[in-house]
Amino acid sequence: MEFFLTPEQLMIRDSAREYAQQHLLPGVIERDLNGTWPQEQIEQMGQLGFMGMMVDPQWGGSGLDTMSYVLAMEEISKIDASASVIMSVNNSLVCWGLEKFGSAAQKEKYLPGLASGQLLGAFCLSEPEAGSDASSQKTKAEDQGDHYLVNGTKNWITNGGHADVYLVMAQTDARLKSKGINALIIEKGTPGFEVGPKEQKMGIRSSDTHTLQFTDVVVSKSHRIGEEGFGFSFAMKTLAGGRLGIAAQALGLAQGAYERSVAYAKQRKTFGQLIGSHQAIAFKLAKMATDIEAARLLVYKAAQLKDQGAPIDLASAMAKYWASKAAMEVTTEAVQIHGGNGYVVEYHVERMMRDAKITQIYEGTTEIQQMIIARGLGI
Repeated sequence: MEFFLTPEQLMIRDSAREYAQQHLLPGVIERDLNGTWPQEQIEQMGQLGFMGMMVDPQWGGSGLDTMSYVLAMEEISKIDASASVIMSVNNSLVCWGLEKFGSAAQKEKYLPGLASGQLLGAFCLSEPEAGSDASSQKTKAEDQGDHYLVNGTKNWITNGGHADVYLVMAQTDARLKSKGINALIIEKGTPGFEVGPKEQKMGIRSSDTHTLQFTDVVVSKSHRIGEEGFGFSFAMKTLAGGRLGIAAQALGLAQGAYERSVAYAKQRKTFGQLIGSHQAIAFKLAKMATDIEAARLLVYKAAQLKDQGAPIDLASAMAKYWASKAAMEVTTEAVQIHGGNGYVVEYHVERMMRDAKITQIYEGTTEIQQMIIARGLGI
C-alpha cells in the first residue's frame, strides 16, 4: 500500500522537522535530566498550530487532516518524546473528543484556547484500580439534580500539573456498570480539586504526570459531555484515535534512533573499518529499517482510514502494537550499536530507549492492543 503525500502534508512534515531541529533539539538533554517542563516550546507549538491540528478553523484550529497530524507527531517525536506526548494528549484526546462529542457551548468555551495552546488539556481515565480495566471506575459523580458531586482519585495523568481543562470519567450509577459512567469537564482551580506531586519517571521526564484528587467537587451538568451514561463510550471512542497519536510517537522515536545509528555506523571505526561494514552491525540496521517501514505503513494506513471516516479500532490497535514494539527494539539496538557511547546522555539514544518503553504501556498496553486486534478478527 503506497501513500502519496500532498504538497500541504509535505509542507507540514517539513515545518515540524525544521521546528524540532531548531527549537526542540537544543536543551532536550537538559530538560530530560532535570525534568523541566517545556513551557516555551509548548507555546511555540501552539503558535505554529501544532496543538490543535485537526480542530476546525471555526473553533480556532488548523483544520488539517489526520495524516498531517501523524506526520508532525513523527517529526517532533524523533527529537523530543516529552513534547510530543503533551501535543498528542491535547490533540487526540482533548481537542478531538470535545469537538466530536461536546456541545456547541463547550466547543465555543474551550476549543479556541486549547487549539491555540493558550490552554492545555488532560484526559483523566486511569485510576489506582482502573488502568487496563477502564470500566471499573471508582471515582464517583453523584447526581445532585443540576450538578454532580465528584469524589475520587485519578492517576498517571499526562499534563496533570499544567492543564487548564480536565476531561474526567466518573461513575454515576454503578448498577449500570460501564453505561453508568459520565465524562465531565473540570477546570483547574475548581474547589476540592487538588493535583498531587509529580511522578518521577523512567522516560518522557520533561512531561508531567500526576495523581489528581477530587473531594466534593461540584460540576454543573452543563459540563457533562454527551448524554447521561455516555462517558465510557466517549473514552473508548476517543482512545481509538489517541492510540494513533502514540503510534506516531513510537514511529518517530524509532526513526530518530535509527537515523542516529546509521550516522554513527558511518563514522565509528573498529578493527580498522567503519562499524557499518561489519555484518553484525549492518544486519541490525537492516532489520531496524524494515521494522520501522512496517510501522510507518500501519500508522499511515490508520490515519488514512480515519480521514476517510472509516472505523479505525482495529487499524489503530495494529499500528500502536507494532510501532511501540518496533520503538522498543530499535532504540535498544541503537544503544547496542553505539556501544559505551550509547549508555551516556550525549548521544541521545539512551533517552530514546527510556522514552520508548512507555509507548507499550499508556493509552492501552501492548496486551490490550492484542485483545482489540483479536476481537477485530472475530476471535
